[in-house]
Amino acid sequence: MSRLRVGLLGGGWIARVHVAAIADAGAHLVSVCDIDRARAEAVAAEAGAAAYTDWEPMLAGERLDALWICTPPMHHRAPAEAAFAEGIPVYLEKPIARTVADGEAIVSAAAAAEVVCAVGYQWHASDLVDRARQLLAGEPPVLLLGRNFGPVAGRSWFMDPGQGGGQILERGSHHIDLQRTLAGEVAAVRVWPMGLPLGGASGSEIDDALVMELRFASGAAGTAHIAWTRDGHPGIYTTDVLAPDVTLTLELGRTPRLRGASGERLVDESGDDPVRLSIRRFFDAVSAHDRDGVACAPDDALRTLRVAAACERSLVEGVEVRI
Repeated sequence: MSRLRVGLLGGGWIARVHVAAIADAGAHLVSVCDIDRARAEAVAAEAGAAAYTDWEPMLAGERLDALWICTPPMHHRAPAEAAFAEGIPVYLEKPIARTVADGEAIVSAAAAAEVVCAVGYQWHASDLVDRARQLLAGEPPVLLLGRNFGPVAGRSWFMDPGQGGGQILERGSHHIDLQRTLAGEVAAVRVWPMGLPLGGASGSEIDDALVMELRFASGAAGTAHIAWTRDGHPGIYTTDVLAPDVTLTLELGRTPRLRGASGERLVDESGDDPVRLSIRRFFDAVSAHDRDGVACAPDDALRTLRVAAACERSLVEGVEVRI
């Protein structure tokens, strides 16, 4: 079978992570689009791809087997809908969209076109998350605690909550999604901003630190502590999972690890890079025309977005929000 031909929309820092994983999976990056021509050309040159500054001519002029969308989330809907209309599978960076309305439109368009679409909540593809679920043996967790501390690449849209969603959508939604995967659906949320400077940049409109509280339909409780720390400080990305007979810590990152105990058995296991696992799953699903074969489907990512939107409302109004 010939190598799958991939187009990439967005040439920022996360796109470069995907470029390496696309090559590792054996696909061929043939075109790169970014509104900054120099950035598009720089990413394209590494792969011998064509460079564009407008995604519409790229879709019209290239024969693509898949489209990667790595733009800021408020720009996801239009290119995704256009790709679906052409029957092109889409790998869409998280979150699925900036607004629930756009997320719903993307889910509807993908379903109507019957096209494979994956959303980049990569922990769905992690072998260690699957292992944690096995160790829980179907028993829902009682308590989950996520930590996401570290520097942030200072993108202007990230620092404007109206454009990117700030800490909740860009960082916190990973924890919402992971905790949903382990504990089921969320019934209510409460977000507490810290209000004190920690490590952010001047001109930022987002909170440097906040705590999200999640109450699950099962009765379980979850929290995610999000902090933007100073450049040069270490990142800490973990999730603790506690059930009556299970105590686990997931060390999140490109080299993940699962530690703890299940019953009387100690657990200490390493896993593969979840980004690469997610992308391989996507390509396998594309090759098999299997919409259910992706790690994170659009409708699942939409449920995470709805929880994140409730967290945004809680942050603004200072109240618990039921979902």
